[in-house]
Amino acid sequence: MSDSPSDTLRQAALDYHEFPKPGKLEIRATKPLANGRDLSRAYSPGVAEACLDIRDDPLNAARFTARGNLVAVVSNGSAVLGLGNIGALASKPVMEGKAVLFKKFANIDCFDIELDESDPEKLAEIVCALEPTFGAINLEDIKAPDCFIVERICRERMNIPVFHDDQHGTAIVVSAAATNALLLAEKKFEDVKVVSTGGGAAGIACLNMLLKLGVKRENVWLCDIHGLVYEGREVDMNPHKAAFAQASDKRTLDDVIEGADLFLGLSGPNVLKPEQVERMANRPIIFALANPNPEIMPDAARAVAPDAIIATGRSDFPNQVNNVLCFPFIFRGALDVGATEINDEMQIACVEGIAALARATTSAEAAAAYRGEQLTFGRDYLIPKAFDPRLSGVVATAVAKAAMETGVAARPLADVAEYKRKLDASVFKSALLMRPVFEAAATASRRIVFAEGEDERVLRAAQAIIEETTETPILIGRPEVIEMRCERMGLEIRPDRDVNIVNPENDPRYRDYWESYHKLMARRGVTPDLARAIMRTNTTAIGAVMVHRGEADSLICGTFGEFRWHLNYVTQVLGHGTLRPHGALSLMILEDGPLFIADTHVHTRPSPEQLAETAIAAARHVRRFGITPNIAMCSQSQFGNQPEGSGLRLREAIALLDSQPRDFSYEGEMNVDAALDAELRARLLPDNRMQGAANVLIFGHADAASATRNILKAKAGGLEVGPILMGMGNRAHIVTPSITARGLLNMAAIAGTPVAKYG
Repeated sequence: MSDSPSDTLRQAALDYHEFPKPGKLEIRATKPLANGRDLSRAYSPGVAEACLDIRDDPLNAARFTARGNLVAVVSNGSAVLGLGNIGALASKPVMEGKAVLFKKFANIDCFDIELDESDPEKLAEIVCALEPTFGAINLEDIKAPDCFIVERICRERMNIPVFHDDQHGTAIVVSAAATNALLLAEKKFEDVKVVSTGGGAAGIACLNMLLKLGVKRENVWLCDIHGLVYEGREVDMNPHKAAFAQASDKRTLDDVIEGADLFLGLSGPNVLKPEQVERMANRPIIFALANPNPEIMPDAARAVAPDAIIATGRSDFPNQVNNVLCFPFIFRGALDVGATEINDEMQIACVEGIAALARATTSAEAAAAYRGEQLTFGRDYLIPKAFDPRLSGVVATAVAKAAMETGVAARPLADVAEYKRKLDASVFKSALLMRPVFEAAATASRRIVFAEGEDERVLRAAQAIIEETTETPILIGRPEVIEMRCERMGLEIRPDRDVNIVNPENDPRYRDYWESYHKLMARRGVTPDLARAIMRTNTTAIGAVMVHRGEADSLICGTFGEFRWHLNYVTQVLGHGTLRPHGALSLMILEDGPLFIADTHVHTRPSPEQLAETAIAAARHVRRFGITPNIAMCSQSQFGNQPEGSGLRLREAIALLDSQPRDFSYEGEMNVDAALDAELRARLLPDNRMQGAANVLIFGHADAASATRNILKAKAGGLEVGPILMGMGNRAHIVTPSITARGLLNMAAIAGTPVAKYG
């Protein structure tokens, strides 16, 4: 008998934790330790210098140690989500998972610390003693009311942020969702009636945050397992619940649900009944956050209130209230300014940042991660998705700014805008390298025509171009299709309002286009009828003709189809005079820096003249990224040890380069390892003329260049910018079908550079 789905899922989860090595974390050194010199700096005697500087100024700990980017996730396992009081040791997989989330979403290093201590005051004592090690403390899965005691003591005694995520993280995300839900329901915090079930840490924190956002204390009705929290009640009470006690003779959830605008559930399954939802206000907001089974299932609520706005704690329903939207980024901002605490203003800044991001245009990366889901602001999209890469820049920056404005930042930022750019660059791997290109493109407003204007990636790129650059996108496609897809994806752009459209099925310039194309191609076998047909069906040819006629400055094509097919039409229309393709250059962004590869697409077996042209063009384009070119001509042959093959053509290309003074460094022919390893190259040819590792690899065959490019993408996690079509005066670029919307935005910036500056 085969295993049941639950058994299969259980085994898969256990295997995930056990293999290839137990657990989800490991520690890696960030500095070299390869010889005696390294050892003397890392430990004795060099380490003493760092120790003494920290003794003299404790703030130097953030300069010389990992403390400024190190968080402790601390738990005693007394209230693990969905599992209850399972103890410190059994909670370790959860805490390791939390540490992984810190690293994944905010690049924060994290130690999970599980403490076998049930006394809240003793637990707080232990946590306080950890202050020299960590830049911040994340308390996790500690039962109420103990969690309130632990956090209070730690906050009073510690001079670093202490944040109980089960309380404040949940409160922040709930409040962000509530902010947008009320906006959609056309209601205000100060006017709404809130009914809440669950008097635990998360529930109390959510209510306190809602009060800070404007909800009136008298409009909050808190219920727990014993019914309404009312004045004079003695059963299962504590000061935190008592703060919400109502002077009322009502006693049950059913008694108080009448006319409620917002139901906030942090209790258990099936607490809220459909008939109770019917008695709530119009456009009720229902946050049924119990896991795994909510207080009411969304379909049951909508059956009686079709206009309800609903959120749950589950990932298989819209609007998952997930703390990962908050805690990595609030800690990121707090750590980066050396905050001594996470105060109310920082938490509210986090709320506002998350809420605003949901109302903005959905990022292409989030759309790709959640393919098939509707990510358009509305009742099913109140808060961003966890994998929205903009969260780091938006939320952490808002938190850091609030910390500085409230005087709790020990290391204030000199430039908040620059800080956000750095955060974005840490998420978008291409951002830092692309900055010089975007800055150059900003010097002129160029018109970029996209041949595949109906493609989702192109539409997202067009939205980003309008938001982030001075360029004007032109889309070739059917207006009704473009408009429908923009609406479906939640994009703000619309045909002929925000972007120019060329409709191949019905455009008033059609006759001008086919006549222009025919004039160019009349003596190359193209008849008027064929020219008409091509201008109706071939969007690459249409875009090239637009550039030829001066109606666009540059063409981007190739999101589908074969590179050389597109290259044929680009060359036909635009390849005249001094313009002809010299090669395709791909920038590969790797963990240890950028590496350029050429020629990946244009010349299958380039001649010595073509190889020399490729090297000259590559050097010119590499400088666009603010990088000094260091070019290696790569082959199976190594400095003349093979008399034939690609080595022969590369040696001839080097001779051509040597025939005139060059303003860039080049060497070859050589193997790739010699190109990237200066010490190896020096052993092979001590008097070689290249210093350091090559940053441009030029191959004698397209197969080698293309294979290297694809291996770096597939196995080394390389992110490609390009391919850049060299030699065409920046008038056309042909991308590949694997390109992303972010990649198209990068190519638009490259195409947006004035032609006079880069060819």
